[in-house]
Parts: sequence; C-alpha cells; structure tokens
Amino acid sequence: MTVQTEPETERLPIPAKLYRIGELVNCTPFSRQTIHNYTIMGLIRETRWTEGGHRLYDESVFERLSEILRLRKTKTLSQIREILSKRQRRS
Repeated sequence: MTVQTEPETERLPIPAKLYRIGELVNCTPFSRQTIHNYTIMGLIRETRWTEGGHRLYDESVFERLSEILRLRKTKTLSQIREILSKRQRRS
C-alpha cells in the first residue's frame, strides 16, 4: 500500500504586529505623552491609523526608541532628531 503525502501547501504571510501607544507604554520606559511628543517631533513615525484615529506603530519602533534612549544620555532631542534625519537620508 502506498501512502500519499499532501503536496506542500502555500504558507500564508504572517501579518506584522501593529502597536497602539498604550502597548508601547507598557513595553518601554516611555510615557504616553513622550511617545506622542516623539511622534510629533518626527523622532518616530506611525505606520498607520485606525478608523477611529489612533496611531499604530510597527515593530521597528522598538529599535528606534532604543536608539533614542541610548542617545538621550548624551544628546538633546534636537541633536537626536538631526542624527536620525541624517541616517534616514543616507538610507
């Protein structure tokens, strides 16, 4: 008796996780107001908005917030914005 195996099935893409500000606050040392301010200043960017007008951030925001946290030890927010802008222009 021959056992037939299923042909390899296509895998569905796993959607990227999107985070609301409250989730960022729970996972980082930043307050809701700080996350909001960093967004307004252009230090971080929302990926999308919900229909209700809430900002959604993708997973890359954690790397960016880690970078800001590191830079805050020796730099002002204006200096950080300039550093991050230069890096983004090079990319």
